[in-house]
Amino acid sequence: MKKAISLLILLFMGCNNSSTDSEKTAKEENKEMIDSMKLNEGPSVMPSLSKADADFLVEAASGEMMEVELGKLAQAKSQREQVRAFGSMMVRDHEAGGEKLRDLAGSKNITLPAATSIDDHKLMKEKDDFDRAYITLMVDDHKKDIREFQKMAKNGSDSEIKAFAAETLPMLYKHLDSAQNLLKRMGPGRIPVSAPPYQ
Repeated sequence: MKKAISLLILLFMGCNNSSTDSEKTAKEENKEMIDSMKLNEGPSVMPSLSKADADFLVEAASGEMMEVELGKLAQAKSQREQVRAFGSMMVRDHEAGGEKLRDLAGSKNITLPAATSIDDHKLMKEKDDFDRAYITLMVDDHKKDIREFQKMAKNGSDSEIKAFAAETLPMLYKHLDSAQNLLKRMGPGRIPVSAPPYQ
């Protein structure tokens, strides 16, 4: 089991590292666009879109793609009906969320990463407890996402991006609750602490 959890964590970190080039490229393009807006509008006019807003959308898009890919993997690999159903919910909800995010980014001329890179072939070969590793990762990832979306909903510069973050939070909480309940039903093992309260 430790091997499966370690592999999923490495894949998750690897996904973040391997998608770093795509994320980095998108962030650099967005920074240039925002700097250009500031230059064209003059120093006295503050654009509503900040680099933090653009970076949030880039990272959220990367996260949406990862959730979809891992959800598909769970549907194919899991031996538990509840985990396959959870994977299906992740695919459905994060594909819909990703579409809203892409529309919002397009309306702001924000460049998003082209793809995420998940080496599911390695994971497919793993023989240990895939389900526990996957659900543990989903709990940890959704806790992190909730913190980031709360921060953007509260402190973002762009009102539409703030609204998107606030509107997405209930879905993230639903996913976190589902993942935590699944993990508890799996029996003894590491059960993460609860997420920060919804605000």
